Amino acid sequence: MNRKKTRQVMIGNVGIGGDNPVRVQSMTNTDTRDVRATLDQINQLVLAGCELVRVAVPDAPAASRLKEIIAGSPVPVVADIHFDHRLALKSIEAGINGLRLNPGNIGDQSRVNRVVDAAKSNIIPIRIGVNSGSVDKTILKKYGGPTPEAMVESAMGHIRMLEDRGFELIKISLKSSSVLGTIEAYRLMADQRDYPLHIGITEAGTPMRGAVKSGVGLGVLLYQGLGDTLRVSLTGDPVNEMPVAWEILRSLGLRQRGPDIISCPTCGRTEIDLTAMAEAVEKKLRNIEKVFTVAIMGCVVNGPGEAREADIGLAGGRDCGIIFKKGEMVKKVKGGELLSEFMRELDEYLRLT
Repeated sequence: MNRKKTRQVMIGNVGIGGDNPVRVQSMTNTDTRDVRATLDQINQLVLAGCELVRVAVPDAPAASRLKEIIAGSPVPVVADIHFDHRLALKSIEAGINGLRLNPGNIGDQSRVNRVVDAAKSNIIPIRIGVNSGSVDKTILKKYGGPTPEAMVESAMGHIRMLEDRGFELIKISLKSSSVLGTIEAYRLMADQRDYPLHIGITEAGTPMRGAVKSGVGLGVLLYQGLGDTLRVSLTGDPVNEMPVAWEILRSLGLRQRGPDIISCPTCGRTEIDLTAMAEAVEKKLRNIEKVFTVAIMGCVVNGPGEAREADIGLAGGRDCGIIFKKGEMVKKVKGGELLSEFMRELDEYLRLT
C-alpha cells in the first residue's frame, strides 16, 4: 500500500498525517460536565489503545469543566462543537488540543473569524467534519440528497472559510452511514486537498453490524492509501471500538498492538470447549500491548500445525490437549485442566518476554 502523502498537524503531542502512523481515536459518551466519569472513560479508552479522544461540549457548564479534563487526560483532547461559537472560544481558553466543528453552523462570518483567529493564535487544529446528515441545505437541494459529491462540496465551502483567514491547521472527515458513499467521498476529497483525513463510517450501528461496516469501509480506504486517523463508531461503550480499530490496522499490516489470537471456528471434530477457552484467553489479553501470536485450536487436523507456528499455542484433542511454545511441545494436559494450565503457561510467557 502506498499511503497518500498528507501534511502533518499536531494534536497536542500526537502527530496526524505526514509520516505518522494511522492514529486510533474515539469519543466519550459520558456527560462532559461529570469530570470523574469522563476521565474514567478516557483512561479505559487509553488502556485499550486510544491515542486521542473527543468530548462533546454542548453547553457552557460542559465547557467550564474542560480544563480539569484536559489536565487529567493522558492523551490529547478534542472538543466537539456545534452551533455556538462561544463554546469553541471557551474550549480554546481552557487549553483544548483540537476542535471539531462545521464553520457553517456556528454563526455568521464574524463569529467564524473569531474562532479561526483564536485557533490560529493558539496553534489549535480544526477538524472540518461533514456527515451525510449535515450537508449544507442549498447543496443538498442541488444534488438531490447527501451524495458523495454533495458532501465534498459542502466540506470545501467550510475549508475555504478557514483558508481565507490564512488558517491551514486542518483535518477533514466526510462520514456517512453508507459504506460506498463514504469511500467515494474520501476519494473525491483526496484529489482536492492534502490535509490529513480522519476516516470513519458514522452511525455504523450496534457492535456486530458496526464492526462489519467499519471493517469493510475503513479497510478499503486504508488499502487505497487514504486515512491518517480513524474512529470505529459503535453504539454503546466506546471502549469496544478499540479492538475493532486495531484489528483493522493489523489485518492490513499497518500497525500492531497486542497479541494476534488465532482460533478455529469449531466443527464436528472439536472435542473440547474451545469457545469458552478462546473467549477466556481473549478477555485475559484484552489490554496487553505486547505483540505476539496465540493459537487456540480444537482438532487434530489443523490444530497441531497452527499451535506449533504460534508463539504460544494450544491444540485440543479428545479430553486432552497439547501446549506449544515457539514450536516446541511443552506439555500434554488432561481436558479438565487444559484452560488453567494454558493460562499458567501464558502468564509465564508474558513474564519472560
